Amino acid sequence: MLKKRFSIWDILAWVILIGIALWVLLKVLGIINTPLLIEYAPIFGAVYLAGWAMHKLDTAVDEIKDLKHFAKETAEQINNIKVKCVKNHSD
Repeated sequence: MLKKRFSIWDILAWVILIGIALWVLLKVLGIINTPLLIEYAPIFGAVYLAGWAMHKLDTAVDEIKDLKHFAKETAEQINNIKVKCVKNHSD
């Protein structure tokens, strides 16, 4: 079974996501009042998260393509073995 490894970028993305959620909750409750410049910080975090998600999606697509190629090669090898077995059996 494959062990899932988290990169520093995965951890950073989760920290940002939790930070945004916490900030929104505190903002809605009226606990924090921030200047306009800091108001945009969660938006920058969300943009980072979108880029991170797109990178993850791109990586997954590449891995799926590799697996499809591997499956095709494996099927061809199995068919070749079947042909050889049938040929040897008929001789």
